[in-house]
Amino acid sequence: MNPLQTLRFAVAGLAANKVRSALTMLGVLIGVAAVILLLAVGNGSSQAVKDSIEKLGTNSLTVTSGSGFGSESTATTVKPLTVDDAKALADPKQAPDVESVAPEVTTSQTAIYQGTSHTVSQVVGTYPAYFEASNSKVAKGDYFSDDDVLNSRKVAVIGSTTATDVFGTVNPVGKQMVLGGTPFTVVGVLQTKGGTGFQDPDDVVIAPLPTVQNAFTGFGSLNQILVEAKSSSATTAAQNEITTVLMGQHGITDPTALDFQVSNQASLLTTQASTNQTFTVLLGAVAAISLLVGGIGITNIMLVTVAERTREIGIRKAIGAPKGVILGQFLAESTLLSLIGGGLGVAVGLLGSRFKIVGITPVVIPESVVGAFAIAVAIGLFFGSYPANRAASLRPIEALRHE
Repeated sequence: MNPLQTLRFAVAGLAANKVRSALTMLGVLIGVAAVILLLAVGNGSSQAVKDSIEKLGTNSLTVTSGSGFGSESTATTVKPLTVDDAKALADPKQAPDVESVAPEVTTSQTAIYQGTSHTVSQVVGTYPAYFEASNSKVAKGDYFSDDDVLNSRKVAVIGSTTATDVFGTVNPVGKQMVLGGTPFTVVGVLQTKGGTGFQDPDDVVIAPLPTVQNAFTGFGSLNQILVEAKSSSATTAAQNEITTVLMGQHGITDPTALDFQVSNQASLLTTQASTNQTFTVLLGAVAAISLLVGGIGITNIMLVTVAERTREIGIRKAIGAPKGVILGQFLAESTLLSLIGGGLGVAVGLLGSRFKIVGITPVVIPESVVGAFAIAVAIGLFFGSYPANRAASLRPIEALRHE
């Protein structure tokens, strides 16, 4: 029997039980689609975080309180970051490689304009230096000024998402919105940063630090301090100066007992890449289980098929069909199941990746498409080999006696 005849018999065998064959293909389809989609979500999440970090600029450093997860610090107490810490970092005598410093407090509040209500995910209280350090540019209006900070004026610069959700098609510049019960005048709208993930970077309200502290957070500790080095080449020097200044501010003499962290974009990207690799491997492992389940389904269905067609096998062997022909036919059927199911799974996975999943835009990894399809076909061969070999090993006389 030539390959074309084997394929024709395999198609006829599968067509004889359309529903059963379709359900088996569905198992493989789900497995392949799961591999493609889950890895695409992991890759998309990684790309979103990477884009967000890179948008801060190569000169930016972030100072946060605490030793941080995985840190080797031996600090037993943690002193919170304060405005005095930020002022010390802005002293050119103590930190000559620091260009600007922007202390930050963050909260979440509801914004209201003419009956329209929207919960802003991030309200930031800071200094004008924040805009340069975070690479935030205005599309309409202007930034607030140092004078606005000194006089605690109720002015704000808002993100493009906030502008759309609160003001609709109205130009927000010059308009007044009520934020958490306090009226704020919008002086500027930021350019859209975009990006995907669980928090929209464009859903933000940025206002003078003392204004936000007085209205919402109180005059306590800071969430973080954003520092801009004078150049990308001065980032390491600036980081060392920040560490030295804050050690003095917090009364720390032991460098291994720091109660704060200074992160630059390179270290954040390295950490993110490591985390994403682990995350992607985990997602791939979960998806691989779906493929394994599909393979077990092929084994079960092919065993049922062999049992149902035992007499047919006996007749074919009795008239001279060799073992290899019987083996080839059932292997062809199991492989065809996985081939069609895998192909449909690729189509579903690629189609599904065109939509956002839990707020993340999937980014398909080409290797995952090829790999998932190849594994699906291999699974068809592997899991179909036992039923096929069992069929080929049947003795003609026993097969003919089968009821």
